[in-house]
Amino acid sequence: MHDSSSASPADSGARAADSSVRYEERLHPSGWIWLVAVMISGLSVLVFVPIGLEVGLVAAAVVFIVIAVLLRASTPRIVVTDTTLQVGRAGIERAYVGEVTGYRRDDATHQRGPALHGLAFLCIRGWIDPVVRIQITDERDRTPYWLTSTRYPERLVAALGGTMARDAEDAGD
Repeated sequence: MHDSSSASPADSGARAADSSVRYEERLHPSGWIWLVAVMISGLSVLVFVPIGLEVGLVAAAVVFIVIAVLLRASTPRIVVTDTTLQVGRAGIERAYVGEVTGYRRDDATHQRGPALHGLAFLCIRGWIDPVVRIQITDERDRTPYWLTSTRYPERLVAALGGTMARDAEDAGD
């Protein structure tokens, strides 16, 4: 796996200028995750109410802010350019991207579970069902493929020149 986190901001700016962005997505938390954050914050009021209601409300606000910052900070980005693929903190040249397949519903569950290879790179978010499997062809890299969550697997697959799993099965019929 190629890690672009060691690249300087100037390098990444130069790379961005060299190729156009074909696809970009942030894997933001779903609405129900924010609801859970609000509920956890609300529960913190109960812990501090014996001290005082104001203290409990301030604690709830602080807990929500901390959760929100952590959720935002851990939101990965997928970026496909003409020459590179970036998934979270991992990046690779498009020359090393092999077969790309998108999965939805039961097929996605199968890819995240029984079909998962132990050396695969994962960028999975539990609140996003579809996944895309991206084969890595670099012989120096032991990672056989990347598996990433995406809300728009058809768009990501199209940007990388792949197919959706059902499309591939339907073509074989």
